[in-house]
Amino acid sequence: MSESGAQLFARLEARRSLKDIEPRLFPEDGGPDHGEVVELYGTEGTGKTELLYHLLCRCVLPVAIGGLEVDVVFLDTDYSLDMLRLVGILESRLNAGRSSSSPSAASDEAALRLCLSRLLVIHCSSSSQLLLTLHFLETSLSSRPGLALLIIDSISAFYWLDRCEGGASLAKQEEKLSKCAELLGRLLRDYRITVFATCHAIRRSCSGPSSSDSDRPYLCRPWQQLVTHRLLCSRQEAASNMAAAAGGSREQKRQQVFTVHCTSSSSSSPRMKAYRSSSFYVTDGGVEFICP
Repeated sequence: MSESGAQLFARLEARRSLKDIEPRLFPEDGGPDHGEVVELYGTEGTGKTELLYHLLCRCVLPVAIGGLEVDVVFLDTDYSLDMLRLVGILESRLNAGRSSSSPSAASDEAALRLCLSRLLVIHCSSSSQLLLTLHFLETSLSSRPGLALLIIDSISAFYWLDRCEGGASLAKQEEKLSKCAELLGRLLRDYRITVFATCHAIRRSCSGPSSSDSDRPYLCRPWQQLVTHRLLCSRQEAASNMAAAAGGSREQKRQQVFTVHCTSSSSSSPRMKAYRSSSFYVTDGGVEFICP
């Protein structure tokens, strides 16, 4: 039976907003809403992956223990998704959130399986494959209103490969990612999903170790125009690390501290910016934020 326009609208309206996915990370009332894109940007070793796992777990965990209970598609372009680490974080969150009446091992496993059933992992090995995958995802998006989040780790995985294949022409170098961004823009608009994507910082000049140079966006303009929330991730130096954790516990003081600077702009009002900085450290159970 065909679906009417009113039925389609009602189903898409039911898709979960992620504005409250992590209040400690985004500005007040500035979390990602329907149709918005969050870019996690930084060099290797700045906590992007752990932060991504934290946000993913928040989505698939049950509402009863503080999760959002939504479906997630994870496009793994770096082939770096560590399922053992992800399962470990989920188990830790489930254990921390369960009631004092200790459930059986079978129920623990059932809860974990239910969380993982909300996650679909797809591997992509080229920009062309990423583009095809996004095309095929439209079927899932139209039939699953519980699918609220698309994760791409990372959107910059094929940057150098595309540059080599494109030769001297900048348009050719950016052609595939531009098409991916244009298709993503349509999926964001038509299906009201939210996108999280990591992007690896690169050094593009030999003028010196300027942080502002590596912090500048470098992917194609169509992608940059999609991004509404940019999380600039960095690792604190030893002295700053000690100062940040000075008021914390002994365990906090032993941990490496990471900092995230968030710049947010609403998709409806891109000129209006909001900012927030937060810090966290990583434990066996995942990300732990440091209270200011």
